[in-house]
Amino acid sequence: MQNRNTLFLGKVLLQFSDLPSTNEYAAELLAKSKPTEGTVISAHYQSAGRGQIGSSWESAPGENLTISILLYPVFLEATRQFQLNKAIALGVRDFLAAYIPHAPVYVKWPNDLYIHSKKAGGILIQNALQKNTLQSAIIGIGLNINQATFSEAAPYATSLFLETGQVFDLSFLLHELCYFLEVRYLALKQGSEERLNQDYLSHLYRFEEPSYFQRASGEVFLGKICGISDIGKLQIDQAGAMEEFGLKEVSFVNVQ
Repeated sequence: MQNRNTLFLGKVLLQFSDLPSTNEYAAELLAKSKPTEGTVISAHYQSAGRGQIGSSWESAPGENLTISILLYPVFLEATRQFQLNKAIALGVRDFLAAYIPHAPVYVKWPNDLYIHSKKAGGILIQNALQKNTLQSAIIGIGLNINQATFSEAAPYATSLFLETGQVFDLSFLLHELCYFLEVRYLALKQGSEERLNQDYLSHLYRFEEPSYFQRASGEVFLGKICGISDIGKLQIDQAGAMEEFGLKEVSFVNVQ
């Protein structure tokens, strides 16, 4: 089977057996030069991979995709940077859905990927701003592909292998992922934000479903996700009153 072609994403591929963090390596590259847009850094194993706000990321060596991508979204104003999150999250979702068409694949706000109600991957985006525009973005992506077991610290984790029973060629899938990401990134660059917003909500985990949430204070409440603000805050309706939450300000209760 042949890979789909990309215009630029993944044309430069730097592969390593192990790195502390592909995002850190990408940041070091940016500090020294201006690598080609779409450069991908891939590692079979990350010894210090992390998620949002320092959360750790569990990944068995050589069994999953752990990559970082360098982009220059200078067409985006700083106030619209969450549009990049949407495009990347949808690109990853599109990729996963292509290999498990029988199962629902969701974006769980802000940057997790879920199959059914289990986590299959995560995204960590580090943006650099200059004045009012984005200058560069490091897109870190970790996806569970061939991993068959997870520790008790990740009770709701899954992988493409667990969902399909199939062992995948990681090199092939890496190029396929680049294709799906490029499609969404170019759509964003060309101004297709209305479609992007519609698709994001249509694939948003528990969108408009009554769910229990917990505030950072520990208080539990019943509400429904009703949207995402322009700056990426989660909008939750509580009996007709809408409230916005930033990262780590709210979480699902008993996500299973």
